[in-house]
Amino acid sequence: MKKRTIIAIALLILLTTISPKKKVIISKFNLKEILISNNSLVKEKDIKFLLTPIYNKNLIFLKNSEIKKLLLEENFIESFKLKKKYPDTIKIEIFEKKPIAILINKKNKFYISKKIDLIEFKKLPNFQNLPYIFGDKENFKKLFYNLNEINFPLKEIKKYTLYETGRWDLKTKNDKTIKLPVENYIKSLENYLNIRSKKDFKNFEVFDYRINNQLILK
Repeated sequence: MKKRTIIAIALLILLTTISPKKKVIISKFNLKEILISNNSLVKEKDIKFLLTPIYNKNLIFLKNSEIKKLLLEENFIESFKLKKKYPDTIKIEIFEKKPIAILINKKNKFYISKKIDLIEFKKLPNFQNLPYIFGDKENFKKLFYNLNEINFPLKEIKKYTLYETGRWDLKTKNDKTIKLPVENYIKSLENYLNIRSKKDFKNFEVFDYRINNQLILK
């Protein structure tokens, strides 16, 4: 920070009596190179394209907020770390949003992140086997946090389906369907976790908790 301040003051002094020679000195601090790291979902060339407006800007006076505004146009980018390397380079470490599911709502398709952010959908080879959510973001957010509170094994879920009544069905990867009630469904989920591995329940495919204080097996 002190180094940046000293350089800035020196440049201001130079600018008060500017000459062609001093213009050359100032231009040495114009941004020429951007180094990108830690990105896997967003291509380096795409990130650099977003940053096109800052090339050749003076590195000393270039604000982080200006870079942030450009980078966050890509909704796979969650945050970043920036380091200025004088005279003409910046290093940017990218932190990406990681999709946990594919949300389908009114024919619109999105990835959804662990923080329940919607991400523009595009085919990604490493995310072809994500669970599907047939519902909306806000209702899924409540369900997701409740599932995490009871340590429900989310990796076992293949599909989440929200009905107009406001209740959910969960389908697991081993084709078990858990039909939840509209209210107080945490008790139902906890009951399922307690019985799912027991021998007497292994052959059932449907665990229906829709009727209060009852479990119907099929």
